[in-house]
Amino acid sequence: MNYRRCGNSGLKLPELSLGLWHNFGHVDNQDTAAEMITYSFDHGITHFDLANNYGPPPGSAEENFGKILKREMAQYRDEMIISSKAGYLMWPGPYGEWGSRKYVLASLDQSLKRMQLDYVDIFYSHRPDPETPLEETILALDIAVKQGKALYVGISNYTAEQTEAAIAIFNELKTPFIIHQPKYSMFERWSEDGLLDVLSNNGVGCIPFSPLAQGLLTEKYLKGIPEGSRASKEHGFLQKDQVTDERIGKVLKLQEIAQERDQSITQLAIAWLLRTDTVTSVLIGASSTRQIGENLGSLKNTSFSEEELTRIDAILG
Repeated sequence: MNYRRCGNSGLKLPELSLGLWHNFGHVDNQDTAAEMITYSFDHGITHFDLANNYGPPPGSAEENFGKILKREMAQYRDEMIISSKAGYLMWPGPYGEWGSRKYVLASLDQSLKRMQLDYVDIFYSHRPDPETPLEETILALDIAVKQGKALYVGISNYTAEQTEAAIAIFNELKTPFIIHQPKYSMFERWSEDGLLDVLSNNGVGCIPFSPLAQGLLTEKYLKGIPEGSRASKEHGFLQKDQVTDERIGKVLKLQEIAQERDQSITQLAIAWLLRTDTVTSVLIGASSTRQIGENLGSLKNTSFSEEELTRIDAILG
């Protein structure tokens, strides 16, 4: 495993990090979840990314991760980076989502309790709040550090303009803001319209989530929607109408480039994100250790020729 420095901070992250967005809730097999977490750590994936609402039900991924950590990995806590977030709906009423100081700090306390931790390494504002002043959300993240409940902070899903405004406040407060987590893949490239430049110019790391577009950038859907896949489930963000003929056609063309590089389409998609130093780590999801192993294979070749990049851009449009 290679480790990349997160922006200008002293923290290094593995090139691949494991996200617990799916497949770690109470509805999932707990033995499989434990196997994936320990397998990842054994292969150098030291960063585990959660959020208060991950499950389903919300909160269950943190709870299950805490049990696995205490039972099997407690002695390795100082060798791990554990992150969580607050921003999406977590509990009913006016204080259970978005970016108020009330919600952000209460959510962090709940997350620490579920994971049985004294602190997280990185704590994120999961999304910008259109009604709460940005300064309030940023100050809540800052106080989390001052209280010793987070070592570093980050933001997720913020635009380039929102990120630049947040950086100005973080700098004034001297908050250890080190990372942005955007949705970024071959099929989701809005980060390239200014955000990556803002992060690079200000020494902030980037960790893309959904690098495989919820499984579209794999071989899984090339022959239809298999039973048990994300698109076949009622819960989750990948729906059947997103598996279009146009997208599958692009995947088939990308697969030709992948084969020339001796990679799978999955490995190509992950390597493509790691092609620049702007990306610190890629946040993968998985439902088995086999998938994690395939993702690790992408690290064997993360460099691209200009010709390859031109061909990829032509396919993606």
